[in-house]
Formats: sequence, C-alpha cells, structure tokens
Amino acid sequence: MARYVLHMDLDQFIAAVEMLRRPEIRDKPVVVGGDGDPTKRGVVSTANYQARRFGIRSAMPLRTAFKRAPEAVFLPVDADAYLEASRRVMDTLRTFPAVVEVAGWDEAFMGVEADDPEGLAREVQKAVLDRTELWCSIGVGDNKLRAKIATGFAKPAGVFRLTRENWFEVMGPQPTSELWGIGKKTAPKLEALDIRTVEELATADEEMLAARFGPSTGPWLR
Repeated sequence: MARYVLHMDLDQFIAAVEMLRRPEIRDKPVVVGGDGDPTKRGVVSTANYQARRFGIRSAMPLRTAFKRAPEAVFLPVDADAYLEASRRVMDTLRTFPAVVEVAGWDEAFMGVEADDPEGLAREVQKAVLDRTELWCSIGVGDNKLRAKIATGFAKPAGVFRLTRENWFEVMGPQPTSELWGIGKKTAPKLEALDIRTVEELATADEEMLAARFGPSTGPWLR
C-alpha cells in the first residue's frame, strides 16, 4: 500500500449547518454573517452555493451582499452550533485508520495508507454524510500541498487525485493564482513578466524571478 494525504473540506459548511437547522431555506440563497442584519456593518462568514451565484463571497461586507441579493436569507453567526457540527465530523474522521490533522472548523488532513485512495475517500464522504448530513469534498495527494489543491477540483461533493504523476497535466494550464502561496498580489506581478500559467512559471528563468522577487522568494516560486 502507498501513502497518501486526504484533504477533507466541508462544502459551504456554515451555511450547510444552518440549512440543516432550517429545512425551509434549503432552496434559497443563504448568507451568514454578523448578527444577521445586512443593514449593519459586518462581513459575510459564508454563503451557500445559491447565494454565490449572485457574486457573494466570504469577507464581503454584508451591505454589499444585500445589494446583490436582497431576497437572500441573512442569518447571524452561531459559533457554538458550528463547533459542535465540526466536532462530530472530526470524530467521524478519527474512526478511520488515519493520522488526522484538524485544520479548521471545516477542513482536515488525513494521512493514510491505501491501494485505492479514491475509494477510501468516498468511504470517508459517506461516513461523514451518514453521521452528520453534511457533504464534503476530498482531495487526494502525495503531500499536503497537492491534496489541498486537489480539493478545489473535487468541489462540490467530489473526489480528485493530484500527485506528482499528473501534476503538470492538471496544473500546467492553470493560472498561477491556483498555487498555494501565490495570492492576489503576486499573480499580477508574475503576469507583468508574461507568466500567467503554472507551466510558464515552472519554465521561467530563475535569474529573472530572483531579480524581481528577491534571491530567496524568486527561485522558490518555481
């Protein structure tokens, strides 16, 4: 059996917990943040997939979210409820033969040994769903970085494997912003150097990167 890392990420977690508590809002756009009053100052903690279609995202001011979707259901943050739901999910993960590293309310890494890691990931998904009624997406990787990136391809409620073997096939055409560690500030700077994709970054001149980002950071970006 080979060693893999599974990255479990709960789908629209906070909103999903609220929709379980209030089945009547499941088909409506739901925004959770602050005290639930979108006329006050505060930010969005999370939005369900229906609300995201209006361009609503985490950390967006509630007033902006309200302008984009005044028909949405706005709810206050209930940290105790989310902590309890998270605890039940993490307890479920610990029933598997894995080293579990909790990374937040809604995500965790699992170090496993498996011949069929995707099959194991689907077993984890089913167990979480059966015990908590919450859906999750799982990325499979040969390290934590690739597992976490893989989860983005798995969403929602899917499983995706990203390892050394298929890294460039999958990631080569992707924008550099898809890499963990390259954010909104670094990606435009790379684009100014005509580096837009992961493949272009991987083949970029190391001296050019060092000159632009420094002798340590520049080569590290590759």
